[in-house]
This record gives sequence, structure tokens and C-alpha cells, in this order.
Amino acid sequence: MSLVLAGCNTVGDSFSDAGEKAGADAFAAATPQDETTAPFGEPTPAGRLLGADPADDLATGKAYFRATNYGMAEKHFRRAVEQHPNDAEAWLDLAASYDHLKRFDLADRAYGQAIRLAGPKVEIINNQGYSYMLRGDTARARQKLEEARRRAPGNTYVLSNLRLLEESARRAKAIE
Repeated sequence: MSLVLAGCNTVGDSFSDAGEKAGADAFAAATPQDETTAPFGEPTPAGRLLGADPADDLATGKAYFRATNYGMAEKHFRRAVEQHPNDAEAWLDLAASYDHLKRFDLADRAYGQAIRLAGPKVEIINNQGYSYMLRGDTARARQKLEEARRRAPGNTYVLSNLRLLEESARRAKAIE
């Protein structure tokens, strides 16, 4: 899940390449996986990783997201979660798209579903913190990002988001 400033852990070519895309935010780092495991380490049917097929909705959504076409990304991520409702990566990517569309109510629901499926992973908590930064809610952003830092003290995406939060607090405005 992926994007080089700071930001969410989302929307790369796989859950493990988060943060590689230059853009308005960085959708950050997950642990590397082999081709027989799905995003949070679950086995995949026949060893296929969802998103590995360039024509599937998850991969298509990622391409649109990287191109900053969040409306089309949302459409494909929504279809991906409809087809694969137990795919936490697809839910996390959908939440990130909703964040960029300023549909925070839907983003919260998608983050909740990702947590129900995968547990409170650092990637999800970091994204929630970034989501709160987008809303201008620095107190909740700090709470989530500090929680992510406690879970993964050296995570560069979490640390970047904390720096970004401090900078935005000094300027007293939301991240855009």
C-alpha cells in the first residue's frame, strides 16, 4: 500500500512497497511478503496475490491513485472490496481514496473494516493519523501517530508524519 512527503501507508504495487511514489503524501511501509501471502501475511488462493494481475480492480485502483485520480481509484477499490470483502489492503486503499475525496465518514468506515480484518496494524493506524491531519484534527492525529510510533518506533513513514504534524501545527493549518 503506498505514495515521498509523508502520509498514509497505502497504494503501491503491493502492501510491501508503500511509500515509493512521489506525490502529495506517502502511503507508507509494510513488511515484505512473498508471492504466496496476501497483505497481512495470510495465505492466498493458489499463491496469487490480489493486485498482482494488472487488470484486477486493486491494481487498477492503485494505478489511478498514483496518478492522483482519486475518484477512479475509489471506484476500483470499492469494486475490489465488493469482490474480496476480506482483503484488508483493498479496504485500506479505499479509505485512503476517501480521504483524498474528503469523504472522511466513509474513510472511517473503511479503516474500521481494515482493522476488523487485520487488527490494529501500524500501516492502518498511521493512515488514520494522516487522515486526521487532512481534517485538521491535530489532537486525534497526534494520538494515532504516537500509537503507531509506540508499535514501530523506527518506522520512517510514521516519523515523517509526526514531523509533518508538528510543522502543520506550527503553521496552524491542515495538511492538503
